[in-house]
Amino acid sequence: MRVLMFGWEFPPYISGGLGTACYGMTHALAQLGVQVIFVLPHVEDAATDFLKLESASGTLITQDMQERMAWAGQEIWRSNIRYLEVDSPLMPYLTPESYREALKNLSSESSPGGEVVRTHAGPAFTWKLKGGYGPELMTEVYRYGRLGGAIALREDFDVIHAHDWMTYPAGILAKALTGKPLVVHIHATEYDRSGENINETVAGIERAGLLAADVVVAVSQLTRNMVIQRYGVPPEKVKVVYNAVERRDVAKRYEIPPRIRHEKRVLFLGRITFQKGPEYFMEAARLVLEKIPNVRFFMAGSGDMLPRLVRRAGQLRIGSRFHFAGFLRGEQVDRMFALSDLYVMPSVSEPFGITPLEAMLYDVPVLLSRQSGVSEVLEHALKADFWDTRDMADKICAVLRYPSLAEELVKNCREEMKSIRWGNAAEQLLQIYRNVTGEN
Repeated sequence: MRVLMFGWEFPPYISGGLGTACYGMTHALAQLGVQVIFVLPHVEDAATDFLKLESASGTLITQDMQERMAWAGQEIWRSNIRYLEVDSPLMPYLTPESYREALKNLSSESSPGGEVVRTHAGPAFTWKLKGGYGPELMTEVYRYGRLGGAIALREDFDVIHAHDWMTYPAGILAKALTGKPLVVHIHATEYDRSGENINETVAGIERAGLLAADVVVAVSQLTRNMVIQRYGVPPEKVKVVYNAVERRDVAKRYEIPPRIRHEKRVLFLGRITFQKGPEYFMEAARLVLEKIPNVRFFMAGSGDMLPRLVRRAGQLRIGSRFHFAGFLRGEQVDRMFALSDLYVMPSVSEPFGITPLEAMLYDVPVLLSRQSGVSEVLEHALKADFWDTRDMADKICAVLRYPSLAEELVKNCREEMKSIRWGNAAEQLLQIYRNVTGEN
């Protein structure tokens, strides 16, 4: 089985959970003998021995390809999509201002010969999740789609697999040009990111991809219900394949700084945006500190709500106990998990959520929003409605006050983790590939 897979991030180019998921997924598929050609907007110094990474930026389009794609483009998008001879990054959810800043930074790093030196700037910029997509990003999405179509014409594969809305135009075009079946993976919908204040263009691309697919893979029942209800996708076409976490050797022993050894530590780690519910975490922290003053709360991440929450911490007079750690990566993330007594994910709408599984690798108990997909597979984790900050605060207090409760949560979740493996997800995906290609 050969799979042409379209995605917009893959380690080491990660700005969110999708890259981590794609790595674990493709690694497990490779172990089942599946050959994956993974197409990224740009590949630089990224190498792996279990799949082939392709850069859309280096793809040449011949006259024959142009003609074939022009025809397919008219059929699919009913508009002319101009191919721009520029090498610019595809980065999700940027505001027009931050995207222009990204291009400015790239231009300032040009070599003497005038060739732009590529850098990965994703996490350094604000993620705007309430419809704030820059028009340049849409140009890049469709350009990536055309280049993905060119790659589809020259590669040999059995099935197309596209991840999230920015790669759906590439998947649709590849299907039109080759006649191969299309599987689209929905990791988060525009309604998850923006609530009711959606970006209609993004939602339109999302709908087109979901309806054009032969099979839609949703990361949870929550997401499955969303795409059926919001986009009118036939229920029989939507399959649930839960995410997992990549097993690795974790350094579980980090030295706790002497000044905080006598204190408890509670962690929020994620984008500081509407979808992730950081304001509810802060309000719960205020309630906890009224009962247990000897607690430190850490908010790790970046996003458009950060300035407002910094001001809010000052208004609540909890600044000495509430710390903003900024965007973390690699060992910084591992260390933050390992030093925490509790991880809280208060998401307003979370299609899945891998970070609780990562926290559990370090034997950290977790408190989840009931509005998250991962709560479907973690039966024994503590749960609260995102809006119920008093219930959230009571459960945080219980974990911090009663070590036996924390130990019991860790023990139960450790057992559940044994079945949450990328190998299981890969076997389900392989069966989907076989079904759509008629190999059964």
